[in-house]
Amino acid sequence: MTTRHLKIFLNVYITGSMTAAAQKLYMTQPSVSQAIRELEAHYNGLLFERLGKKLYLTERGKLLLPHAREMIRQFQQLEELMQNQGQSSTLKLGSTLTVGTCLTPSIILDLQKKIPDLDVYSFVTNTQNIEQKLLRSELDAAVVEGEIHSPDLVVLPIIDDCLVLAAGKKHPFYRRGRIHVQELNNQKFAVREYGSGTRQLFEDYTLRHDLKIRTAWEANSPHALLNPVLYNQMLSVMSIRLMPHEIRHRSVRVFCNEAGEWNRKFKLVYHKNKFLTPAIFELEKILHTYQQLELPSVMGVLNRQGTYLIQLKNGRTYRSYDMYGRFSFFFSPDRVGSFSEPDI
Repeated sequence: MTTRHLKIFLNVYITGSMTAAAQKLYMTQPSVSQAIRELEAHYNGLLFERLGKKLYLTERGKLLLPHAREMIRQFQQLEELMQNQGQSSTLKLGSTLTVGTCLTPSIILDLQKKIPDLDVYSFVTNTQNIEQKLLRSELDAAVVEGEIHSPDLVVLPIIDDCLVLAAGKKHPFYRRGRIHVQELNNQKFAVREYGSGTRQLFEDYTLRHDLKIRTAWEANSPHALLNPVLYNQMLSVMSIRLMPHEIRHRSVRVFCNEAGEWNRKFKLVYHKNKFLTPAIFELEKILHTYQQLELPSVMGVLNRQGTYLIQLKNGRTYRSYDMYGRFSFFFSPDRVGSFSEPDI
């Protein structure tokens, strides 16, 4: 069994045909068929079965597929490393939509300053799609905000992030300093698409608090969620990193989650069998420079029901008490900002 056999196997899987694979590889169809027979003899079983005019993987073939992909990928990386004197010239970098919008352009610039000859290919989609591309070795590494489920992927939480509730000037919440979680019931929301880490975190929150919201707008672009907030009296929950301009100019009012349920990390992810190139090591170093999250000076707060905030006179510490006067938590406004009403 050689890398040639594996390349032929992968191309037959991709095209679903011996003839199409032969054309793609500039080989004869009998040569492709012979290579597949040799692989099947080597592994003592059929790798493909024919259904109609197309070839499909057997269970044995499905077992071979991810390993074949990874071996071919590692071989290509080895060739590239040796030909470029130990420096990988390309990096296929995946980003989820939030990361791709607010961080990836700066990260790529930083990478290319460190490795001037590096050619970066960037692919931006939601967490679910990124995970599948990493498992298929179609990406070298990725930075994601959502949860990764496969045990075959290494996940390194690095960059601080948090979701906030955003309300535009036309929404009644805009003039509020704090709101209770149950006030979200029956509100119109603009939300991300299925497969998004942001959507999953917010849906988990609504289930935990038994909220019944109205999904009135759905988009796979973080910036596309801002328009209904600004102009259509809708609410949205998104990363605070996506709205620096709107927050600075007070066109939106943002509310942090009192209990920290929307705090999260952007994570560096790659396959556990990945050959780690100098570019990936440099990427990890660069991500640490973006670790801290800068919060705005003016924010509202989303309270759990039955709690309220009191500003203590002695010092700049805020405390939260429940309806019975019991202490719940404390924090400094230097960390989460002022909770005064916005200047209208």
